[in-house]
Amino acid sequence: MPTGIELTEGRTRLLVPEEHSSHGPGKRTSDVFFNEQMAFGRDVTVMFLRALERNCISVADAMSATGARAVRVANEVANTSVTSNDVDPKAKPYIEHNIALNSLSNCVPSNMDLHVLFSDSSFDYVDIDPFGTPVPFIHSAIRGCRKKGMIAITATDTAPLAGAQAGKCRRRYQSEPIRGYMCHEGGLRILLSAMAKELAKFDRGMRPLLSFYADHYFRIYVQVEEGARPTDRTLEQIGFMHYDPKTLERSVSECRDENHDKGPFWLGPLHDKGLLERMHTGGLEEEKRCIKMLDLWRNELDREPFLYDVSELSSFTKMSPPKMEELLEALNKVGRSTPTHMSPTSFKTELDTKEVIAIYKEISYSSGLTHFQ
Repeated sequence: MPTGIELTEGRTRLLVPEEHSSHGPGKRTSDVFFNEQMAFGRDVTVMFLRALERNCISVADAMSATGARAVRVANEVANTSVTSNDVDPKAKPYIEHNIALNSLSNCVPSNMDLHVLFSDSSFDYVDIDPFGTPVPFIHSAIRGCRKKGMIAITATDTAPLAGAQAGKCRRRYQSEPIRGYMCHEGGLRILLSAMAKELAKFDRGMRPLLSFYADHYFRIYVQVEEGARPTDRTLEQIGFMHYDPKTLERSVSECRDENHDKGPFWLGPLHDKGLLERMHTGGLEEEKRCIKMLDLWRNELDREPFLYDVSELSSFTKMSPPKMEELLEALNKVGRSTPTHMSPTSFKTELDTKEVIAIYKEISYSSGLTHFQ
């Protein structure tokens, strides 16, 4: 029997190693990895699969570790058949114990290399949650995904994707990242672009259902679409970006040129709004956070790359920032503008840069805010 401590996450009992990560990207403090902070991410998976409202769905959690995500799905999402897999033989006793702890008949343990698993079997929903970059596993995840299935991918290599380690981003994702206030949205869109290009090799397209940045990781859920036409439509939504920090001007293009030298990025929507409306938060571990994030995802503009940040505008105009609520109210009188889940100080807007700067200055003046040195 494995050793550790028992805790309850959502509606599920879990045995995890006594020494485990509780915040940040996590460190390997024991033979089998578990990070408490990822409870929110596991909550989202439960919400997502519930919202599909399917009669039966086969699920593969390919890198399960303790089996926390897989066991929660089997226990908290109806009509699921779950394979909880991990290549590490030390993980299997935890998976088996957690299946028994919750008296589950719809979850089976597996101790295989995921490349072998997806060569032998296919599933309606494939989940890849590695420690670091997902790049080495995406090809096999696609092979293991059934026609019209779904794939979920986590990337914790935020430094390369957000541009702090640009060389690694170029090598891993064949993309030039963007730094500054847009870095996390840029990283998310680079991950989506990489996923789209890998799917295209199989004549498969994709439709993002939910894509977000949280804590120390990026997470995407995509619906796989079959055939040449969906694939071509998918590739048409990949492009490049121009950003001038001297003027804050930004634009996108389907083709790389001397101005549009960042990317490629996914330029399409990040979410499926219909699916988000069906997602509900009952019985989750971090219910308040899930409610807040669902509201942001449902309402944010997600077709306008890329976001603005009040700190960026403050630095550019040399004016103290107004309250976000007042700024958004002023912006919305001219064109739709929304908060974004990326940061509490960032927003998305349909307005062009010159309009944003002009309204920012106007609201700052009217609020009595002064210039600073």
